[in-house]
This record gives sequence, C-alpha cells and structure tokens, in this order.
Amino acid sequence: MNVLVINCGSSSLKYQLIDSASEQVLAKGLCERIGIDGAITHQPAGKDKIKIEAAMPTHTEAIALVLEQLTHPENGVIKSLDEIAAVGHRMVHGGEKFACSALVTDEMIAAVESCNAFAPLHNPATLIGINVCRELLPGKPMVGVFDTAFHQTMPKKAFLYGLPYEYYEKHGVRRYGFHGTSHKFVAQRTAEILGKNIEDLKIIVCHLGNGASISAVNGGKCVDTSMGLTPLEGLIMGTRSGDVDPGALEFIADLEGLSVKEILTLLNKKSGVLGLSGVSSDFRDIEGAAAEGNEQAAAALEVFRYRVAKYVGSYVAAMNGVDAIAFTAGLGENDKVTRATICSYLGYLGLEIDPVANDMRGKEAIISTQDSKVKALCVPTNEELMICRETVALVK
Repeated sequence: MNVLVINCGSSSLKYQLIDSASEQVLAKGLCERIGIDGAITHQPAGKDKIKIEAAMPTHTEAIALVLEQLTHPENGVIKSLDEIAAVGHRMVHGGEKFACSALVTDEMIAAVESCNAFAPLHNPATLIGINVCRELLPGKPMVGVFDTAFHQTMPKKAFLYGLPYEYYEKHGVRRYGFHGTSHKFVAQRTAEILGKNIEDLKIIVCHLGNGASISAVNGGKCVDTSMGLTPLEGLIMGTRSGDVDPGALEFIADLEGLSVKEILTLLNKKSGVLGLSGVSSDFRDIEGAAAEGNEQAAAALEVFRYRVAKYVGSYVAAMNGVDAIAFTAGLGENDKVTRATICSYLGYLGLEIDPVANDMRGKEAIISTQDSKVKALCVPTNEELMICRETVALVK
C-alpha cells in the first residue's frame, strides 16, 4: 500500500509518499513559510526537484498543494488520491498516554490535545495537519507516531526528577525523551546489521545532529534517554544548552536582569555549540573555524564530544554492559572525526575504531575493528520509513 507520511511544523510541512511493500520513496517534499508567502519543493523519485511559489495562508492550502503535486500529470507519481491507502503523522509529544503509535480517532485527538502544554509549538501544528488530512482525504485511515512513545518503557528510576513527587502526580513533570522514532529505527537496524536478535542485545543509540540525544536500548526496549520533559535536557546541541546547573540560571538572570522567558530563549536558541563557539550552530562551520586556529571553536567541539562520551559511559552502567554503539543523524552519520573522538574515550570497553571503515559519510557500516568486543556502527536514520511501518502495522 502507498502511505503518505506527514510531518507538520508550525510554519512548515515535510512529506513522503512511500510504497510500503518495497519501502521505496515515490515522492518527497517540503512546504515552507506557511502563513507568509509560501513555497513547495517537490521531488518525484528519480527526477529533479521542482520548486513552486504558492500562497499557503494555512496548512489546509499546504496539504492541498501536496496532494495536487502527487497527482499532477507531469510531477505526480499516482493517478488519483485513491492510491493513497493510509496517512502516518509524526507526533511530537504523547505524554504518558501513548506508549506506542495509535490510530487517529476523536478520542486520540482529545488525548493529544491534553498533552499540548508539553509541546505548545509542535502538538497543535500536528493536530492541524491531522484535521486537514481528515477533511481532504475522508475515510483514509490515519496513524499518529509519537516521538516520546519509544521511551515510555523507561522505569521510574530513570524518568523521575529529584523534585517533590506531587509535581509528577499533579502535572506529569518527568523525563519523557524525544527522537524516539529515530532511536527505535536505528536500534532495530543495528540488530539486523549485526545479524542478531534485538532481544539479546544492549545497544546505545547516539542521535547526533543540531538536536541531539542518546538512548540506552536493552532487549529492544528503551531503559534511559538523555532528553527530558523537553528537548532541552541532555547533550549540548546546536543552540540548546543541554544539562546545566539551575543555580547558574538564577545567577545569570540576576546579573543580566533577564526574565524566565528570556532565560529559556537563551538556553534554547543562543547556547549549545553556537554559544560556546561564538561561530555557528552548524558543526561544519565550527570545525572549519577550529581548523583555522579558533581556540573557542575547538573547545566547543571538545566539550560536545566529551559530553556524548560521558552519557555513553553512564548508559553502559545503566545496562550493566553494551554490545553495540550506533551513530546516526546529520553529525553522527557524516562526521568521522566526531565518531572517532567519542569512541577514543571508550577503549576500556574493548572498542577500537577502524579508520578505513570509519572514513565515509552517510552509509551503513560497522566502523569498529573486527576484534572489538563492543561494535561501533554508523546507521543512517529513517524516521519516515519507521512512521510508514508503524502506520501499516496498525492499519492492517
């Protein structure tokens, strides 16, 4: 069956049409600047990208344009919308209500709405996309695939904060984790590459990009992850601070005269490797500056890689061992120096990087030496394919 995968942002919309039988992408694209002037970039399989400027006052017009392009006489890949069997939606936050993907129903939508406070920018946009698809594709089964769902197997010892317990009971304040669809896909693919049953493996997934997170996956289930109530906790990222002493925030707020809102803007948009380096949130720019002798940029890279290695070490302890460490996402898939540097901290595990195998970008590969006790891998993520698979499983 053909599955349309939709990923709605507040002013953007990514999509893919996937043939679930062959798992081939028939077409993909991106709608940008929804609510402003609008443009769609559409790419049928095997053809060049097509960019069309078009008014998109709301997500309704954006999704209508996507469906128009998919069935377009020249740019399309299907003859009619009848060839779309189901729609899978990327959902950011399902709270404790969703430990797995779910069919879209009125009850499901109401449950997601109750989680909007956890993701005020993302959940409402996703729900808009669902409602528009229900309107334009009446009768098509739809599935919500949650970023937080994979991490719902974490035990209380992993997700509780050291705060008064009443805040968890009353308001659901706890660690939820994100990037779950990616972590699940990469963990499963790692087991397949190694030719082993995932239930017999302890895997650490390092999703390293502008947003970054790590998960400990024991027997196919997540037992810990680095992001928390929000995507701000955990690793240093492109513009996010990651873990920081809360007392430092009061100190800065008092000295600089900043409000809570301004402190959160600082932590989310002006910190991370951008704030540390003073150069950019793009690791490629920072690496370039470091290569030219910029000590601040070099320090930012060193701090980031060290933080990743520390989290990996803590998850080895959490699982009492590890069989494989998988690198994924933009940085994890494409930066051989970052992968090698992180693994250089892990020699005590019996892990050694093979420099020849590691000398590549964006490919599936075992990058550790053959005699390494713990295997290191590069595994390109594919969240859209995971959403497609989840959608097919529920629809069938």
